[in-house]
This record gives sequence, structure tokens and C-alpha cells, in this order.
Amino acid sequence: MSTIPITKHGAELLKQELHNLKHVERPSVINSISEARAQGDLSENAEYDAAKEKQAFIEGRIQELEGKLAAAQIIDPSTLDVEGRIVFGATVEIEDLENGKKATYQIVGDDEADLEANKISISSPIARALIGKEEGDVATFSSPGGSREVEILNVKYI
Repeated sequence: MSTIPITKHGAELLKQELHNLKHVERPSVINSISEARAQGDLSENAEYDAAKEKQAFIEGRIQELEGKLAAAQIIDPSTLDVEGRIVFGATVEIEDLENGKKATYQIVGDDEADLEANKISISSPIARALIGKEEGDVATFSSPGGSREVEILNVKYI
């Protein structure tokens, strides 16, 4: 089984979701199923069917989260000693050489990626182009609009 890189923060979020599913959602849906059973005929009971469907989703998500956490390789960027190179977990400030726009992104695992929170997936084209580079380097990557170049302005491990 291969490991999945995840930041310390990302692992905590998965653990919180798992705890919520096991200790809040699961008992709630079990209660809903019992209430629906008490109403009698299950063959035409929409509440029962909906509760069973929700239970199946919750159980599937619990299994998925447990699998991800078991395979997770938790990486704390603040403990890395990579001499200024961009690696998984690094926070990178870049400037688009074509339009001068600046942006700051953290390179995270696929499950943590959230563009609105400035977190890009390690498997995205821009992250793959940035990995291994240092402050001052130029990275080239393919985007839907064609080839793009960005200059690396700053690299942090927070």
C-alpha cells in the first residue's frame, strides 16, 4: 500500500471529520432508522429509505477516511530542512511573468487542495513545476491558456 502525503493540518481535519461521523452522524442516523421502523410498514416508508441511504453514505465515508489516515504520511512543513527548495507543504509566493500578478500558495495533498484557501494539489501542473525550485528561479508549466512562467519570490515552511 502506498503512502499519501498530507500536511499535519490536513490530517487533523480528516480526524475531526471521522470523529464527527462516528460520534454524531452515525448515532443520529441510527436513531432516525429506529424512529422510521416504529412507524410500521417499511416497504413504503420514505423516511426509512432515506435514513438507510444516509447510513450507507456515512459508513462508506468512515471507511474512506480510515483508509486515507492509515495510508497517510503526515508532513509538518515547519520541521523540514530542505535549504530553501520547494517541497510538499511549502508555502510559495510567485509572480506571473506575463501579467505581473502575485499569488501565494501552499502545496498540499490532493484531499486538502482548496484554491479559495490558496492550497494547491501536489499533483497540479503548477505544483509539479515548482517542486525542487528555489527563490529566484522561474518555473514553466502548462495551463488551459497555454504555457505560463512564474518567478518564485519567496518560500516558507509554516
